[in-house]
Amino acid sequence: MKWGPLYPAEYANKLYAMVRRNTTGPIRFVCMTDDPSGLRSEIESVPCPTVALAPPYNNTGWRKIALWASELPGMEGDWLFLDLDVIVTGSLDDFFDFAPEKSFIVMQNWTQPGKGIGNTSVFRFRVGAHPYIYDRLVPEFKAILAQFNNEQIYISRTVSEMAYWPDEWCALFKTHCVPPMPQRWWQTPSRPANARVVAFPGDPNPPDALIGHWPTRKWYKKLYKHIRPATWIADYWRE
Repeated sequence: MKWGPLYPAEYANKLYAMVRRNTTGPIRFVCMTDDPSGLRSEIESVPCPTVALAPPYNNTGWRKIALWASELPGMEGDWLFLDLDVIVTGSLDDFFDFAPEKSFIVMQNWTQPGKGIGNTSVFRFRVGAHPYIYDRLVPEFKAILAQFNNEQIYISRTVSEMAYWPDEWCALFKTHCVPPMPQRWWQTPSRPANARVVAFPGDPNPPDALIGHWPTRKWYKKLYKHIRPATWIADYWRE
């Protein structure tokens, strides 16, 4: 899903290239977007669905709840969803074959391990399998927002069936790659050997991490929001 100016077409194009290099056989790669300009010809673009929430919530992560509607035009069956700010570092074939009976499989939220929360940077969902997640959002949003900080907690606490990918398949850059303090000042972020996907929620994004830049405006955060250039990202985040 790509809406607004935050992520340019470059992110979708490089994500397609990473998926294509790491998937066997034919694929449909769909970008739901309000601006298809600049996308590679191999990418199938469709209008990005919306949620009828008041600003700013309509254009935050809550918009991803639109994927849980009973129907998605031109799409059916099981789909692998990847956020634009991930890098694919290994084969994705197993993501399509793993636990085929499950209608929702998600990455463990490694910032809250063991809390029963999925990280929706990487998940497989079955179109129309859990429409109540979408149906409840607008009429119950005030109560939902009071109870859940973000959409992935709402999904995790509401969905009737949830399974996780094997732990080693999905990594968080800030959790699994960036050394702890103070080592991050002299040690380079590393890629977990068995990771297939590395997610970059928040900052830094892949191009920032590549050059060793962790965006922050507050001077005191620069003391710990510091990384050395993770040059290995260039091996994956490319067309």
